[in-house]
Amino acid sequence: MTTTPNQSSPRYSKSRRHRALAELAVGLVPLALVTTGITRWFGLPNSYVLLAFLSYLVMAGLVISWLPSQDWPGLGAGNRVTAGRGTLVASLAALIPYPQILFDEGYWWIIGLATVALCLDGLDGLLARRTGTTTAFGARFDMELDSFLMLVLATLVWQSGHVEPWILAMGLPRYGFVAAGWLWPWLRAPLPPRLRRKTGCVAQGVALLVCLGPVIPPLVASTWAAATLCFLLASFAVDIVWLFRRR
Repeated sequence: MTTTPNQSSPRYSKSRRHRALAELAVGLVPLALVTTGITRWFGLPNSYVLLAFLSYLVMAGLVISWLPSQDWPGLGAGNRVTAGRGTLVASLAALIPYPQILFDEGYWWIIGLATVALCLDGLDGLLARRTGTTTAFGARFDMELDSFLMLVLATLVWQSGHVEPWILAMGLPRYGFVAAGWLWPWLRAPLPPRLRRKTGCVAQGVALLVCLGPVIPPLVASTWAAATLCFLLASFAVDIVWLFRRR
């Protein structure tokens, strides 16, 4: 008779993490293809590939260290898609030390990669719900990756010179909120799901891509970004007031 291992046992937990590690390792293949293509197309040094791999490995290390106990082996369907998005985000983050890519063809390449990453953002949650593998960890993984992508895009926009340095604030609201939570613990309480936050994230990504577009007039880009930033700050203010009243 076949027996099922105890899911709370250290042996099962170790096996699950090994499976998750193997699934994350698969992401190195598309990462290698994307970064090698960028390196050859734009004449970047091989250090770009190394930096992209380092970024992805840091993400993988955080995922493995935070992976909670769950009822299925490995990452789960939705988190596999999120990890796949991580390969795109790592390839974009590694471009920051190489501003020579910020010209017309480079802008379109960045916009293309970021657009794919943003489109996949809705797929991971849908897949997790369809397969019954939704977890708080998966939601946090998705949110933290989104926040990092916004910070990367805001930094690239700043480097492009299309918008004034205040554009960096577009990538910082989430990190400012987390930092404030260390000072005021009541800010770390869970928030109820709101479509407003998802809408703000999408608007944030679209605004940053518009700012990178080489055909968009700087005034239009700046105005759009400023309006989106105001919406984001108002959304965070609503959440802060809600948490303050229930502290």
